[in-house]
Amino acid sequence: MRSLRRRAILSGIALAALSVGLGGVTLFLFLDALALRQFDEALADRHLQVVAAFDAVGPDAEAMSGLLGVPSYELPHSGRYWQVVGETGTITASTSLLDSVLPVPERVTSRLGVTEAEGPGGPVRIGHRRIDLEDGSEATVMVAEATERLEEERRLVRNGLAAAFGLVALFGLLSAMLQTSAVLRPLSTLRQDIARRWQREEALDPADYPSEVAPVVADINLLIARNRDLLGRTRRQAADLAHALRTPSAILRNELDSLQQAGAPVERAAEALDRIDAQILRSLARIRAANVPVGGTRADVRQSAERLARLFRSMPLSLGKTLEIEVEPDLRIAMDAQDLEEALGNLIENAMKWGRSRVVVRAASDEGRVSVSVEDDGPGLPESAVAEALRAGGRLDTSAAGSGLGLPIAHDLAEAYGGRIELQPSDLGGLRATLSLPRGGPPGLPALGGQP
Repeated sequence: MRSLRRRAILSGIALAALSVGLGGVTLFLFLDALALRQFDEALADRHLQVVAAFDAVGPDAEAMSGLLGVPSYELPHSGRYWQVVGETGTITASTSLLDSVLPVPERVTSRLGVTEAEGPGGPVRIGHRRIDLEDGSEATVMVAEATERLEEERRLVRNGLAAAFGLVALFGLLSAMLQTSAVLRPLSTLRQDIARRWQREEALDPADYPSEVAPVVADINLLIARNRDLLGRTRRQAADLAHALRTPSAILRNELDSLQQAGAPVERAAEALDRIDAQILRSLARIRAANVPVGGTRADVRQSAERLARLFRSMPLSLGKTLEIEVEPDLRIAMDAQDLEEALGNLIENAMKWGRSRVVVRAASDEGRVSVSVEDDGPGLPESAVAEALRAGGRLDTSAAGSGLGLPIAHDLAEAYGGRIELQPSDLGGLRATLSLPRGGPPGLPALGGQP
């Protein structure tokens, strides 16, 4: 899945890296050229001093050194040199050259030129110019300085720029991340608001969001309204269909009862009608499960359990058996009350059918989930038969009446709400069927957490 946050951060990093890179290279080239120009300007000044001294005292090296007053010209291979070359060879040179000579450039003019060459102690830059002597001949005046100091300045510039632009890149990265978070914050807020207001059945207010997001908010409001209407109509249609089917089913059952009283063999027809009723109930339950209402739906677990207990205690199925409810008050779950009672009722009916004398309904919440368990003291269920018990029509014992669809119906409803049905041995000696559901509601919207 594409992430706007990742895309924005990566594009910000790429632009920042490009900007820093171009800026760093440009600034380095500028400072490098500036350092070279300053170096050459200083070289030109020393060249002018040597020309002036040569004009004043002639080819006397000692006298010229006195006029120049630069101690490094006297130190052997100090990195600073001067040399005057005539048409027949070297006329005079600084003491720092010792027995060495500076290479004369191939092209020397009356204008100052600068070249690079290998000097006595390493690379040097040479400033050179041709001058006219009093006897009509020409001479080339050269002043050289080792490039070691220039390279040191360049190294300092590179290191300084690297440190400075490294900090700029770091701040640019942090700025890109902060800017991305600030830009995407309205989308995160919108996501949270959708979950919260969906459950509260409230509409989103486009004025609460930036103008670029407001049209999306309006479209989301329209989709939410249409979705609520569609879910409501689907569930109402399922309820109407159930009511419409129960009437002819009841008529058929009454006719079968009349035939049975008259001595007619109706056992197979009655069993078939039971299975038809169960299949209809499961199909309708699956329709409801496929259209889970997550908006503002909170069922009171204890209230539903006690309502079911009153119903089952009045049925012949409960003769000689006790049904106990151990559910803490005000325990609510994000599930439609009708769906909760459909699932829980099937679990209780199964326990009442197989339990010998006692059935206990318990509920507890832990780590964002609510678990409702129904235990009995019946024969229990082998672990190898759990999968078959949850399969539609998977009756493990035909000695008791029923269609075998109670547990699968409860299982379908639990899964629709992001939960599950677990079948385990009970401490009472029989079976414990546990309906486990997330407190926050079905998947698809983030859980808000906390109990209302």
